[in-house]
Amino acid sequence: MLVHDTALVYGRYARQSLRSRFALLFGVLMPLLYLLFFGPLLTGLPLGGRGSSWQVLVPGLLLQLALFGASFAGFMVVLEKNAGVIDRMRVTPVSRLALLLGRVLRDATVFVFQAVLLVLAALLMGLRAPLPGVLIGFAFVGLLTVALASLSYALAMRVRTPQEFGPVVNALTMPSMLLSGLMLPMALGPVWLDVLSRLMPLRYLVDALRDAYVGSYTTAPMLYGTLVAVAFAALAVAAGTRVFRADAA
Repeated sequence: MLVHDTALVYGRYARQSLRSRFALLFGVLMPLLYLLFFGPLLTGLPLGGRGSSWQVLVPGLLLQLALFGASFAGFMVVLEKNAGVIDRMRVTPVSRLALLLGRVLRDATVFVFQAVLLVLAALLMGLRAPLPGVLIGFAFVGLLTVALASLSYALAMRVRTPQEFGPVVNALTMPSMLLSGLMLPMALGPVWLDVLSRLMPLRYLVDALRDAYVGSYTTAPMLYGTLVAVAFAALAVAAGTRVFRADAA
């Protein structure tokens, strides 16, 4: 029942995404601009990590794609809620968990597709990374998308207008980007900044993905990053499901 309901919700929103091909491609624009205009500035610079500058930058851009895209996923739920779409879904026998899972799985599909486009562009720019590392990167994008989209939808169910939703998301995503070392390794900064960044879950995903892009799959950062990614996704889905069920009661 849950699988069937999730597939129904997933199919509904996947068809919406396919009808908006421009938005599908436009979502990868910001990390692509970083790749084209910021990446060449790092070539040859000592970035305090293993591998080339592309192997440092591209993993951060992949996670940046998921961070900003998935965090704003709930914007549409705010609009649907105000238009009565959510209430109409609730009167159907569809599982409340499926209402969340169908959406977040659609989001994961979209952002992994965009991540593929970004990596292809990076390969043209000079990225060289092992295939297993690249595939691990796509898995991390999917897990981070599931986690952040779940929390975004939970927030969207609690606010009344897009004007309330946007500032809260911005207040959370900007510190996450700045303190997680998405653009440059945090080891390049002062000790206090490096220590502060370790309070951000995204930091561990970034470190793990950079190890994967140089072919190191059994390191401590890879272990910590994987554990954080899986735990974060599980907790976020649980929190999102609780909100969907509570608001439906």
